[in-house]
Formats: sequence, C-alpha cells, structure tokens
Amino acid sequence: MQKDTIAIHTGYDKKNGNGEMAIPISQTTAYAFRDSEHAANLFGLKELGSIYTRLTNPTTDIFEQRYAQLENGAAALATASGASAIFYAIANIAEAGDNILISDKLYGGSVTLFHFTLKRFGISVKTFKNDDASDLESLVDENTKGIFFESLSNPQIAIPNIEKIVEVAKKYGIITICDNTVATPYLFNPISWGIDIVVHSTSKYTSGNGTALGGVIVERDGLAEFFKQNSARYPHFTTPDASYHGLVYTDVPLPNFCLRVRLSLLRDIGATPAPFNSWLLIQSLETLSIRVEKHSSNALKVAEFLKSHPKVKSVNYPGLKGDKYFDKAQKYFKNGLASGLISFEVSTFEEAKKVIDSAKLFSVVVNIGDSKSLIVHPASTTHSQLSEEELKSAGVSPVTIRLSIGLEDSVDLIEDLNQALN
Repeated sequence: MQKDTIAIHTGYDKKNGNGEMAIPISQTTAYAFRDSEHAANLFGLKELGSIYTRLTNPTTDIFEQRYAQLENGAAALATASGASAIFYAIANIAEAGDNILISDKLYGGSVTLFHFTLKRFGISVKTFKNDDASDLESLVDENTKGIFFESLSNPQIAIPNIEKIVEVAKKYGIITICDNTVATPYLFNPISWGIDIVVHSTSKYTSGNGTALGGVIVERDGLAEFFKQNSARYPHFTTPDASYHGLVYTDVPLPNFCLRVRLSLLRDIGATPAPFNSWLLIQSLETLSIRVEKHSSNALKVAEFLKSHPKVKSVNYPGLKGDKYFDKAQKYFKNGLASGLISFEVSTFEEAKKVIDSAKLFSVVVNIGDSKSLIVHPASTTHSQLSEEELKSAGVSPVTIRLSIGLEDSVDLIEDLNQALN
C-alpha cells in the first residue's frame, strides 16, 4: 500500500468488534486474562497479546503498526515523548563505559541529554562533523555503540552526509539512529538509505496541532542477524537476559530492537504513551502528508521573501535555491520538499528580539510542526543550556531566529514578518 493508504487503514479491521469506523480507545491500564495458563503464556511470550498498558495497548498497537509501515520498518514502539524515544534507543544499546557518536548539529534538548544526563549513567559522547562526516571513522573505538544524527536538524536546518555515516557504521558494525522528526516519514525514510533505527518526536508534525505528546522508535528488518554478527559489541541481545527468565532476544522470531525496549526499558522505566494520546496521533497521521506539503510550500515562499529582505543577513532553508543543503534536499527528500522549519539571522540581538516581539500571527512557542506558525529565539530558549562555544559549534548565534511555518495563507505570514522586520 501507498503511504496515504497506510496512514488510514493499517492495523485496524472495522469488521471486528462493533464495526466502529473510528478506532476505539482502549482506555485501560490492565486486561483480564482468560485463565492462569493464558496469563503465563503471555508473560512467557508463547502467545502475543495485551498484558498491561505500560507494555502494550490495542490503540497504541495500531499507531505503532502504521508508523512502522510509513517508515518502511519492521516494527515500531511508541513512547511518552520524543525525548524518551531517544533515551530508550540509546539505553537499549549502551551502558556505563560505552560511547555514542553524535552529530555537531542537534536539537538543544538532545545535546543536553547526551552531554549531561547520559554522562551520569557512564555513557560518553564524541561529536562528529554533520555536513560531511569526514572525522567520523577516526572517532570509532571498541566501546562505540551508536551513531546518532538528525535527518533535518533543528534549528540549523542542516542535512548530513547520510551515505558516509552508513558506510562507516557498516564497516564497524555499529547501530545508526536517525531522528527524522522534522523531515517526517513523508519526505524521507532513513531505513531506505541503510539506517538501522529511526526516532521521532510525534508531538511535532505527526500531531500537527500541539495537543499530544509522544514519541516513536522504528527498527529496520534484519537486526537479529546484525546482532548475531556483532555479538561482541552488542552481547545483551545474544546472551540470556537474567531479568526475563534467561530470554535470548535473537532467538525470538520478532523484531529484536523494539522487543528489548518493550520487555526491559518500558517494563522498568515506563515512559509509555496514554491510549488517548495514541488515538489523537492516529487521527493526525491521516492528514500528515497533506499538511507536510502545505508546510513545505509555505516555508519556501517565506524563505524566498526573507532572502530578499534587506534586514535579513542570511536564511537557512534547504528548499531554497542557493542554500548550501539544496542539493542534498533534492537527493534525499521527496520532490525536494524541505518541511516547514526555517532559520534566519538579523544584524543584532536587539533586532532579533524586536522581530520576535513584533510578530502578530507568529506565536512565541518552542514547539515545531504546529498548524499555527511559531517563532522563537533558540539561543535563549531551546539551546540556552549551551555555552557560547557550543552554540557556535551548533550553528546557533544570538541573532538567529527560528520559524516553524504553519498552514496559514503564506501571503499573511509574509506580511506579518515584513511588518515585524520594518
């Protein structure tokens, strides 16, 4: 099936139950087992089914099935937020003494997770050059467990050298993890380019209206064989798990990565989505492709306006001809569309504040991917935890303004920005 059909039909048979056209919300924490044997079989993985909503839920399962297919993956696992999806993806492969290689162009919240929170767990990070990954191979060592990057970074709007990242990862047998939040599954499918794991903050474009927090992890097919071939680097997939009756994940005929997150990390940490949030995200998935096209077309018009404005010093938008990432956008993203995120620079910090405070249609909000257009000053908000040196390395300056272009008429958005700049 094509993506628009997958987003509407996958995982739900309306001929079952009462024939509801709208997917029912399984708003429950627990489930009644048929008998004690049924309960034991579920916990022993002899049967598949709902055990407890911290682990599985019928409504969430439909959302997971749809996202897995949209990303050309083998399985998906929904989480309570995008941050928890990233944390689980890393915690699933790394432990104290290990390291993760991360792009030098990441969302500020991800940077603090890697540099501070994970450090307290004994997991260190090394930073590689996003644009060409020329230094990536030199950073690999025997304790490297993952390579993490964003397909379209926030707020730098940068696109990495994906082929180089995949080449190095395959050479050394290292898991690659791509945050595909900004591009969405409709513009780019990392798995189709050789990436192992995809994560999203579904609070952003998937939700599309700022009503539901959520995250998702998607894994590619064939990871069980990968873990067997690289058992020295990832022994916890190929050796008995003492916390689950000696289960060896690669012996189970199910997608291994999400299975281990579900049985170990969701079980123990519990950052699980509420069934109602999963239901809200299912509704939004049905219109995601239409919205992404509108976000992208609006953003291109706004970017062209900003590029021509005398008070704008520079504009970052890969869909814009002349942008340093234009060729990559044409190569990687569907029809060269580049989603709805734009960043631009003015002359001074005071001028940046004036533009943000003078905007009328644009709301000062740190979210992205909303139907309403948003504006923010990254250096003092989303990236405020970074030092001046880290901000410079991340491509964020005190005069940078980030826009998340919504679904309003582009004429009105341009008029609003024009009056704010003048």
